[in-house]
Amino acid sequence: MENDNYNDLDEETLFVVSQTFKALGDPTRIRILHLLFQKEYSVNGIAEALHLRQSTVSHQLRFLKNLRLVKYRREGTTLYYAHDDEHVMNMLKQTIDHACH
Repeated sequence: MENDNYNDLDEETLFVVSQTFKALGDPTRIRILHLLFQKEYSVNGIAEALHLRQSTVSHQLRFLKNLRLVKYRREGTTLYYAHDDEHVMNMLKQTIDHACH
């Protein structure tokens, strides 16, 4: 949603922005998004790579999917997740770079 007048943010825009920052405010979700920035993973693959329980990963992916920050594709019975918002991923990468600088 384009909004050229930043002094006049509508409620929907404010909600989406605040939810995006809420998503990026959680260390587990940051770890998942950072992993998905590199390539797509199954829930089990994410759980193994990040040493998390599958239920934790599923819960966080549901939150991220509802915000359209991740997407998935089905292959047989397995879902493979990937990032779905280049703007947010760039913001996350820049923030990580800033923290490491």
